[in-house]
Amino acid sequence: MKRVLIIEDDPHIVDLIEIHLNDLGCSLVRASDGLRGLAAAEGSTFDLIILDLMLPHVDGLEVCRRLRMQQINTPILMLTAKSEEIDKVLGLETGADDYLTKPFSVRELIARVKAIFRRSNLAQQKQQKEPPSILNFGDLVIDLEKRKVTIQQKRVELSPKEFELLALMAAHPGKSYDRQRLLTLVWGYDFNGFEHTVNSHINRLRRKIEPQADQPRYILTTWGIGYRFNEEL
Repeated sequence: MKRVLIIEDDPHIVDLIEIHLNDLGCSLVRASDGLRGLAAAEGSTFDLIILDLMLPHVDGLEVCRRLRMQQINTPILMLTAKSEEIDKVLGLETGADDYLTKPFSVRELIARVKAIFRRSNLAQQKQQKEPPSILNFGDLVIDLEKRKVTIQQKRVELSPKEFELLALMAAHPGKSYDRQRLLTLVWGYDFNGFEHTVNSHINRLRRKIEPQADQPRYILTTWGIGYRFNEEL
């Protein structure tokens, strides 16, 4: 049974979601504000967090940010009553895995939830089949099992999406990825028009791992296409 935490202050929306998630065989835990939601997410394990953007006490973006800072990597589906692109971009860059704009149809909600569960199941199956793997590039070492990155034996703190971008490209040195392909592979959903989200993550990643961010050694730009990991290391 999948455990879902919903952090939402509108009881009617929670009731609606609960009815349909119960039909999927999910158990639901409710939190009506950001502080309660944080406490629940920190104190237990969930398969999915459905997180409203506008919440009392602590808003959804801050909840998402704090969870990712604590390396709580539970998939997050963010709900927002706003339709502006900036809100969606902020949610994705903060660490959300998907978003849904209110008002939403129940059919679309269930489709998004099922897609997130499928990706999680595939990732778990892949992790179980593959042996522990460490990618070593001299000073830069990437431990895929522990999701740990070190430079000169000092740990570098990366967000979940920053790590996934680095791990994907480092596992295939020399292969160029366009921004839309990176969105699909790392975010797991086809976010047309959000290619600048990739640029933002790459820029932050470079600042964290590159000796000189303006002269990258590891993550190179393939002009006219996107990015690649340096195959000559």
